[in-house]
Amino acid sequence: MHQLLQWLALPQFGLSTVFVVSFVSATLLPLGSEPAVFGLIKINPELFWPAILVATVANTLGGGVSWWMGLGAHKVVDKARGYQTDVRALNWLKRFGAKACLLSWLPVVGDPLCAVAGWLKLPFWPCLAYMAVGKFFRYLFMTSVLLYFMPGQMAV
Repeated sequence: MHQLLQWLALPQFGLSTVFVVSFVSATLLPLGSEPAVFGLIKINPELFWPAILVATVANTLGGGVSWWMGLGAHKVVDKARGYQTDVRALNWLKRFGAKACLLSWLPVVGDPLCAVAGWLKLPFWPCLAYMAVGKFFRYLFMTSVLLYFMPGQMAV
């Protein structure tokens, strides 16, 4: 297992691994990408910024997929019912608009929030921009904190 992790952490594979894990973890599947980002950076500290940026882009794209899934689900439900749905419990989210996607970094509620933004037909590009900002600062903060509490490079 250790050799597999070392192989996946090689720069030519590590960033693509971080991309895939970060993308998938932004969907509604229960997966966290922070361990993959942290592991790559611990083994290759020079990849700090590339790993943060790759994880941010992939996680934001995954959030965009969740947004589209929410929009598609809304259209399917509207078509099945024969009328537009009014989700009263989510009216408060409409008040915040795309800015609510800034909270997409939150554990548990962040990824569904992206799907709900699509469901509510909030504007895609502003939602994606707010997702990117929130996710960037999450990766930067989480990785920095982990590096602070676990300094030093991993032994090879």
